[in-house]
Amino acid sequence: MKMQSLAAIMLLAACSKNGAPGTAISTPGLVTTNSTVATATLATSGGTLLAANGPGNTYELINQVLGGTAYEVPDCSHTSFGRHISEVFDSTLNENVFVFTIHATPDNDRCVNTDRQRNEIKTYGPSPDSLKGQLNETVLYTWKFKLDAGFQPSPSFTHIHQIKAGDGDDGAPLITISPRYGSPDKLEIIHTSGSSSTTLGKVKIVDLAPFKGTWVEVTETVTYKTAGSYAITIKRISDGATLLSYSNSNIDMWRTGTSFCRPKWGIYRSLNNVSYLRDENVRFADFYIKENP
Repeated sequence: MKMQSLAAIMLLAACSKNGAPGTAISTPGLVTTNSTVATATLATSGGTLLAANGPGNTYELINQVLGGTAYEVPDCSHTSFGRHISEVFDSTLNENVFVFTIHATPDNDRCVNTDRQRNEIKTYGPSPDSLKGQLNETVLYTWKFKLDAGFQPSPSFTHIHQIKAGDGDDGAPLITISPRYGSPDKLEIIHTSGSSSTTLGKVKIVDLAPFKGTWVEVTETVTYKTAGSYAITIKRISDGATLLSYSNSNIDMWRTGTSFCRPKWGIYRSLNNVSYLRDENVRFADFYIKENP
């Protein structure tokens, strides 16, 4: 299937126009010192890149690259705030980035569910085929994110990334990256298949503290099939240190009745323990998707 490299190159031009060279930034498998070089590496490598290009028209940019209406936001429950995904210039990365904002009140899940909050972007049915994981296909996802130094999860679920079936048995996600309240707080990688016999649950748990207040880069590779594979590495951008690594070459990464799988990024959290939560701004940058890398 044809990748959307043209869109990536167009976004590179916009990012280069608004950004400036300087501080440390990384590309998959590489730590470099120039954001333009890093973005260029992604944009010319055959995949699809969603990169922030400066304040304004953020939802339109997301839809242009991911297809359809690719955002799920709490705007309808908090109209006075306006758009809950914005773009700002980040002095650490030396480039424009996305800011996903969620408020402990009154934000909810798109005025549909009031026991949870959602502010996410996604690929889904209307997205180009090149952005959807098909049966027996391997897909590479990379992105950057930064949790605030005071980020507060709860004992209930908070997901900042999901891999989900696009249809069929598409309820619970296959994979989540989930900060969790504890003593100390943790970051969990959780696997849920379509069957209890093949669900692995929490496959990796690390302390959350090293992820707070710093930019990290995620490299995630998925082979979509029942005897599939999954690998994830999260590195701190400032020094390249690996904060989390997990891989499994025999893991159920497909669902009954599913025709494709897809990623989601943002903030999706339960309100069952709202007293633990606060208003959050989670920064994301350089969402990249490449099939059969």
